Parts: sequence; structure tokens; C-alpha cells
Amino acid sequence: MRVLVVEDEIYLAEAVQAGLRLEAIAADVAGDGDAALERLAVHAYDVVVLDRDIPGTHGDEVCRIIVERGLGCRVLMLTAAARLGDKVDGFELGADDYLTKPFDLAELVVRLRALARRPARSAPPVLQQAGLRLDPFRREVYRDGRYVALPRKQFAVLEVLMAARGGVISSEELLERAWDENADPFTNAVRITISSLRKRLGHPWVVHTVPGVGYRFGEPAAEAEGTR
Repeated sequence: MRVLVVEDEIYLAEAVQAGLRLEAIAADVAGDGDAALERLAVHAYDVVVLDRDIPGTHGDEVCRIIVERGLGCRVLMLTAAARLGDKVDGFELGADDYLTKPFDLAELVVRLRALARRPARSAPPVLQQAGLRLDPFRREVYRDGRYVALPRKQFAVLEVLMAARGGVISSEELLERAWDENADPFTNAVRITISSLRKRLGHPWVVHTVPGVGYRFGEPAAEAEGTR
């Protein structure tokens, strides 16, 4: 999952960003509404965590633009405006969820996971395919009933691949979905992470290379691939 945190209180924004990364959620930060719109024009986000009272373009206007342009990301308003009327206004603008400050990071993570399950095509809460079971809420992966401990980035990559339900995901899209905006587009991080992920999951491989295109998750091949 990739999230944009729009928050002008820099310490809070960085704390949320760090907490989300610990949960294998790639998070970028925008300190005002104009910066948020710039990032939204470049990157594809699953959820935008949006403070309403921010400098530049107001948070309400950012929410309206997201909805009008059909950007496809969910909006979770995270704000100190806690009155019922404020919440009603937020939902009427097109917000998908509303969380008031102060808040617990664990609750934010749960809400983000729930929102990410509600894209245009719904995704099941637990992903199961080819003998693997991935639970994004518990951050657990099992292969044929055996628990597999995965580092955060490997977990994030596996989640993107399994959610594609057999579709091919390019290296560029994996970099877009599982890393943040500071990732070097020329890095070999995706290839290295895929190789390490395969080793963690064990033989036979269920993460397959599609030469010149990308990667896909599926049933083990008749012959195991190399770790390229």
C-alpha cells in the first residue's frame, strides 16, 4: 500500500510516516495542499491521509479535487475538527473515513488497511493463492500452513503481487507501490527484494519473472526459475 500524508505539523507528519513504514506501508509526506496536489499528479496513492486545515490549497479543496478528477485514491481526513458537523462536512466533500486528533497510530493503520480493501475492484481482507495466505492486518504470511517471517519491504512487495491475482506487475509499478518517492528509479532494489523474497518463501517458486515485462505471483512452475 502507498499512502500520502498531508499534514503541516512536521513532527506529527514524520512520526506518522515512520509508524506506517514499520507496518510495511510506503508513506510520502506533503506539508501543504499545493504540494499534495503536485504529488497526486505524479504518483498513484491508495489512500490520502488529509488534514483539513493546511496551508496553501485548503484540505477541503484537495479532497474535492481528488473526487472530481477521479484519482482513484481513498481519503481519510485526520483533523482536530471533531464536532459532528465537521465530520458531516468532511463526508459530504467525499472523504471515505474521518479520524480526529489525538489518535492512536494502531487505529490509523487499521483504518488504512480497511480503506485499501475498497478500491474499484474489491480485494479480500486475506489474500490466499498458490498455497500462500497473507493477512495484511496481522502482517502474517503462511505457506502450506508454515509461518514465513518476512521483512517489511518483502511483505509489501508480496502483497502487491498477490493482490494482482495473477496479473503481471512491472518493476516500475512495484517501485511505485511499495517504496516511497525517495526511491531511485534506476535502483535494483526491486530485483534484489524479489530474489530475497523467493528465498524466504522457498521452493518451488511462486513469484515468477516475465522477461522484459515484470513479475507475477502464481502456482509453482513445472521447473523452478532461477533467482534472477
